[in-house]
Amino acid sequence: MSSIEVLTSGLEFPEGPVMYKDNSVLVVEIKGRSITQIFSDGKKTMLIEINGAPNGAAFGPDGALYICNNGDGFLWGDPGGFTQPVGGSDGYSGGRIERIDLETGEVTELYRQVDGNPLLMPNDIVFDKQGGFYFTDHGMREARAFRSGGVYYGKIDGSYVCELVFPIVTANGVGLSPDEKTLYVAETETGRLWYYEILEPGVLAPIDMASPGKQLLAQIEGFKRYDSLAVEANGNICVAGLTPGCITVISPDGKQVEVIEMPDPFSTNLCFGGDDMKDAYLTMSGTGKLIKMRWPRAGLKLNFQMD
Repeated sequence: MSSIEVLTSGLEFPEGPVMYKDNSVLVVEIKGRSITQIFSDGKKTMLIEINGAPNGAAFGPDGALYICNNGDGFLWGDPGGFTQPVGGSDGYSGGRIERIDLETGEVTELYRQVDGNPLLMPNDIVFDKQGGFYFTDHGMREARAFRSGGVYYGKIDGSYVCELVFPIVTANGVGLSPDEKTLYVAETETGRLWYYEILEPGVLAPIDMASPGKQLLAQIEGFKRYDSLAVEANGNICVAGLTPGCITVISPDGKQVEVIEMPDPFSTNLCFGGDDMKDAYLTMSGTGKLIKMRWPRAGLKLNFQMD
């Protein structure tokens, strides 16, 4: 494994890393309820505070940052010495998708419900080449029950959003294959990676509900909880893992390529940058760090990615 460089620490459950200008990285701080810029020398600056809590982020075709806001739905604790969600928050304000103008700080709410059903705790987001975005809703824990979320597609002007897959138990990471013919979704509590055929932007091939397992790309043996994901240029899917902390690399045909151990049981997300797209930036949420390492293969450059 390549050596690990700790770029910065002291973050409050960082997630959603995206490359930004001047080779810096933006992360959302879910517990810290903010968007933070981290420079290549490790210096950091908070760009904007968020009402609710940002959970995933991606740049859109207009240069704005689009975030999944989970409504500050987590109660926080530190069992075992690692920061982590330990239940639901009394301060929950409802899930939504928001647009952020980083130059002015203006936050615009785009979607709070889909087909009359409220968004619960939106989690991760990815843009297609056409400028629309797929996003997941993780669902929501209640005192003695769980409300499921799913997968959705929206447009940046607030004019259209639709439900694509429902229900998914703890839908988390979302990504697109290099040819954008396949949508990948990681499911946290089951450790499953799902795939769906894309017929056109925002339209998936019909799912055979009598045999939903046909959509399962991988479920690795042993206890593993999946978080967010990133895709390599060759099509491999890199799924961040929780307890144990690791990145599981899965080929497009569902085979395990390798497992890269991480120094944090809550390794939640990663993104790729650098001239050769082999610089990997990973959020170590339990210890509040952003780390950097050289990846063995080039990552897929995201649509509208800044660098």
